[in-house]
Amino acid sequence: MLVQYSSFITMGMMTLLLKSASSFAPHRHHLIRQVARAVPSQNPPRVNLRVYSSLDNNNLWYDPSLMDHMLFRINECNSMPNDINLVDFVVDGEKLGKVTPKVAERLCNTSPTIFQKADSNSPLTLGKSAGNTIESRTKAVASVMEELRDSGYITGWRDEMYPVANNFDKVTSPVFLIERAAASLLGVMEYGVHINGLIMSEDDKEVKMWMARRSKTKSKFPSMLDHIVAGGQPAGLSLLDNVIKECEEEAGIAEELTRRGIKPAGVISYENYGGRLKDEGEGVMNRVVLFCFDLMLPKDFVPSANDGEVESFFTWSLEEVAQSMHPEYDDPIKPNCYPVIIDFMLREGHISPDSPKYLEIVRRLRSGPCC
Repeated sequence: MLVQYSSFITMGMMTLLLKSASSFAPHRHHLIRQVARAVPSQNPPRVNLRVYSSLDNNNLWYDPSLMDHMLFRINECNSMPNDINLVDFVVDGEKLGKVTPKVAERLCNTSPTIFQKADSNSPLTLGKSAGNTIESRTKAVASVMEELRDSGYITGWRDEMYPVANNFDKVTSPVFLIERAAASLLGVMEYGVHINGLIMSEDDKEVKMWMARRSKTKSKFPSMLDHIVAGGQPAGLSLLDNVIKECEEEAGIAEELTRRGIKPAGVISYENYGGRLKDEGEGVMNRVVLFCFDLMLPKDFVPSANDGEVESFFTWSLEEVAQSMHPEYDDPIKPNCYPVIIDFMLREGHISPDSPKYLEIVRRLRSGPCC
């Protein structure tokens, strides 16, 4: 069996792998089985070999290096400089977002009557000219963001409106709506749905995960690997309605199939400072809550890209997914997918809770505000 994998593994590498597993002799057959699974299926990217061979007595992964790699991927979504200075964005006494002083200055300079800041110690707020209704504030904020878009300052415009509220319970009656591409500029809470698309192997002995290759024309993370379905949570839709819509648009999954196989599975959250704005001090704040869903699909189902956002689909075993978490893996999954996948692996019992840093990983999966 192993001869056909010679392009991946030299005999010397195999000897090292088997020696490294000598302390787990009862599970050496598992090691060889994992090597066999490293062969890509349905033309996914080649998996750089990294075998997690350590198992506990219950046949769960127990591998310190895997836990370190999980933390590396989680921390990619949670980069907050210690010396960053942020200004609150407040409307009607509600703290809605966070911006840097330079972003606040740019917003006020773009429209001094809509965005205002009394002094260096004051929060950023909306002026009286923005009005006090959802409609008037939405229109006022949109006029500023469109001007920044036209100047090239805001990129990746989506024509998709996000509700702005200080917690998810209020998104049905938000303070105003904002274009998705501009949400991080104000550092407001962003919500989304991510779906773990799952199938059972032919022998029903293992779960595999559908993965997607993003279109090269995507404004963010072009050509990267992604969940089979994921999307922002727009205004005016329930979470389940959004899941059904995104499944149909992104993967050709019929509503009946989605309703039959979908299962809500909690949330992850993260907060980071970054963005591609060029001027120093004008980075953006991503404060995100992702609602996680597991979708069990029939073995014979094959997804199809309907909206041009995906180039291809393929399945990976969980071993292959785990291998891609290595910091040096050259074709990783989009960063905010990893916390959702890691959460799945923990709650579905694939990782031993006796593993080092297990609780740190659980805690870090909700590093951002869960509100």
